[in-house]
Amino acid sequence: MKAFRLDDLEAERRANDGAYLQFLRERNMSVGLYALDAGATDTQQPHRQDEVYVIMSGRGSVTVGDETLQVGRGCVVYVPAGVPHRFHHITEDLRVLVVFSPPEA
Repeated sequence: MKAFRLDDLEAERRANDGAYLQFLRERNMSVGLYALDAGATDTQQPHRQDEVYVIMSGRGSVTVGDETLQVGRGCVVYVPAGVPHRFHHITEDLRVLVVFSPPEA
């Protein structure tokens, strides 16, 4: 078993000065914590992997392809591989659990 505490992951992410911290990588998936502060710009590009976003805290919007959804704590969003997507109109600091399958390259 591997277990993680979100507070510890957030502290590690901040210590490494990055918006994304991959904390688990296995044969069929990888998992990371993504942080976007209020007003931030999400510059990510489409990925070659399917993704699942679980919003742990914060508020904003996400656009996946041509669809836009307001998101907040407890929302789960699936993004198919290759589809353009980004978070925007972030009104409260977003902390997002990200699952890639297969693992992010």
